[in-house]
Amino acid sequence: MNIIDLTHTISENMPVYPGTERPKLEVASTYKQNGFKETLLTMFSHTGTHMDSPAHLFFQGTTLDSFSSKQFVGKGLVIDCSDLRHGEKITMKYIEAVKEKVEKAEFILFHTGWDKYWNTSSYFGEYPYISEEITEYLLNSSKKGVGLDVIGIDPISDENLTIHKKLLSKNNIVIIENLTNLDKVGDDLFTFCALPLKFKNSDGAPVRAIAILDDNKQNFNLI
Repeated sequence: MNIIDLTHTISENMPVYPGTERPKLEVASTYKQNGFKETLLTMFSHTGTHMDSPAHLFFQGTTLDSFSSKQFVGKGLVIDCSDLRHGEKITMKYIEAVKEKVEKAEFILFHTGWDKYWNTSSYFGEYPYISEEITEYLLNSSKKGVGLDVIGIDPISDENLTIHKKLLSKNNIVIIENLTNLDKVGDDLFTFCALPLKFKNSDGAPVRAIAILDDNKQNFNLI
């Protein structure tokens, strides 16, 4: 079994959505003074590799803590669209190219390669984003979730969050943003886990996202 970490590390200097404060990691207790180390974490719920719930945009939307834990684990498929240029749409041709596998998947993850810009100003640029046709496909396909290796599922210029609203208003699908290492997963189905921090009335939360690949080995390879 091969386990691939798809999660960016939270740090004080990490990229955050424009207008959001960066997280703070303050040492609250020390080995010398207290005999142990403890860190006070202060951050917004949509920091780093994170998950959006319907409650992110809608008052009556489902919160992450209301979901069954089954919502966060399932068959995943990475779709390679890293050939796209800045600001181009991910169209249905990428779905159609692997349609048989897509039908079996519960989570669709789009690999744009944008994670290479993490910790640079380019990360907030014109990244690829999903088209209206893919949004409609997701709404009608009963998937558990959709994820990308970019900072938002909408283009950075869309302050109305059009795609977010379409997906989250009519479905209990979740959105995972700021994934990384999707290029290491391959093009076969795998077990995807994205477990959000569980807090009351959570509109979103950081996740530890991993891919579990069955390579017929008895040991674990950690990446």
